[in-house]
Amino acid sequence: MTGLIVAVAAVWGAATGALLPRAAYRFSVPSEEPWRTTCPGGHPLGGWLGRARCGRCEEQAYGSGAAVLSTVTALLCAALAAATGTRPELGVWLLLTPAGVLLAAIDLRVRRLPDPLTLPLAAAALALLGVVSFVPEHTGHWTNAALGTLALGAGYYVLWRINPGGMGFGDVKLALGAGAVLGWYGWDTVLLGTFAGFLLGALWGGVLVLVGRAGRKTAIPFGPFLIAGAYAGLLMGAYAA
Repeated sequence: MTGLIVAVAAVWGAATGALLPRAAYRFSVPSEEPWRTTCPGGHPLGGWLGRARCGRCEEQAYGSGAAVLSTVTALLCAALAAATGTRPELGVWLLLTPAGVLLAAIDLRVRRLPDPLTLPLAAAALALLGVVSFVPEHTGHWTNAALGTLALGAGYYVLWRINPGGMGFGDVKLALGAGAVLGWYGWDTVLLGTFAGFLLGALWGGVLVLVGRAGRKTAIPFGPFLIAGAYAGLLMGAYAA
């Protein structure tokens, strides 16, 4: 049964990841600029989900990374399915994973975490986990998820106030959703996921310094590491639950 669940989750991840390139292109604009509404050739874009291709342009593809987005989403969904098994919260993790991958891709490209994604992600996490809390055989606690949202959001807000140049306010909003999913499995998972995010960010920054691609004060997009840490904590929490 577990093998079947993992396979289905991987297919789900690959399919939903393949729908992300258009949204990644439209959202990947510098801060304060409006979302893209046309392809590079000036033709109107229809919808937010789907391939980043325009049938009216000579160069049809206007976005990149479709295979990467699909593969990463598939791998994450499969890993979460293997860790969570048949427990009902798996449905929540599978629904939220494409949004997490999309946010990481956008932040890597333009160092921006769009409000239309971060805030609904936190609200959806709490709402979906609230529903799951009434389903038999769940292993988490909605109250802890809500408290994790407040705690991680407040913690990141303090860090942003202390050093706004080193962390964007988008990271504070993203932390709300991360706190919800990590809090579901308890405070140990919140601490583990938070630590993992900062550790991964520090290691990446150190590598960039060593290879001469950044200085000690160079800002890097932290959203992908916050998300990666949340997934690491979530996997550990699901295995231990």
